[in-house]
Amino acid sequence: MFLSIKELQKSFGSLDVLKDISIDINKGKVVTIMGPSGSGKTTLLRCLNGLEIPDQGRYQFNDGFSLDFGGKRSKKDMLTLRRKAGMVFQSYNLFPHKTALENVTEGPIVVQGKDKQTAEKEAKRLLEKVGLADKIDLYPYQLSGGQQQRVGIARALAIEPELMLFDEPTSALDPELIGDVLGVIKELANEGWTMVVVTHEVSFAKEVSDHVLFMDDGYIVEQGSPRAVLENPKEPRTKQFLQRILPHV
Repeated sequence: MFLSIKELQKSFGSLDVLKDISIDINKGKVVTIMGPSGSGKTTLLRCLNGLEIPDQGRYQFNDGFSLDFGGKRSKKDMLTLRRKAGMVFQSYNLFPHKTALENVTEGPIVVQGKDKQTAEKEAKRLLEKVGLADKIDLYPYQLSGGQQQRVGIARALAIEPELMLFDEPTSALDPELIGDVLGVIKELANEGWTMVVVTHEVSFAKEVSDHVLFMDDGYIVEQGSPRAVLENPKEPRTKQFLQRILPHV
């Protein structure tokens, strides 16, 4: 076990977005989250790295670190949580005035206090890893969407997280660019990274996932192996969703 999440709840005003979410994320495994827009998928990811603060619930990590959102939390606790998770955003979220190299070194230098030389050496290695060794001095506007997303992956890896979070990493890409980004994520899965991926790419979910969650209206409606959830769903709501995106189901 890497992380156990119990009874997570999150509201925005009168809107209940997450309602009693409980998940176990196993170390070195890939959890894929699927579901319609507005089901709470992105909010769940943002809660996992502290961009949003849950109203209720508890996190228990395998190293003994825990957070109880029903009580008081220190800034140090939230910083510890943020350092455990690297986030790859749907819309890239790169600094437009910084090169690919500078985007990747920002976290290690500014947040973690690494010296510039060490941070740049690691950033170059990561940019090479995602197939962008020849793009390190280019700015985001000079890169395709797929290249920007791969910079985003390198940036998340640069802080040396224990958990990688991907929020629909291909949804803003042209179809011909999706394969490059999914290829990088598959490579990370093969390397044994612990990952949570929000995606609508069913074939990718089948190929890479160890566990699939289907969410709707703030609840986990169904979960299990990719084969069980995506090929033989039991819940009517899961079947309805899959039939809309995969008519042959």
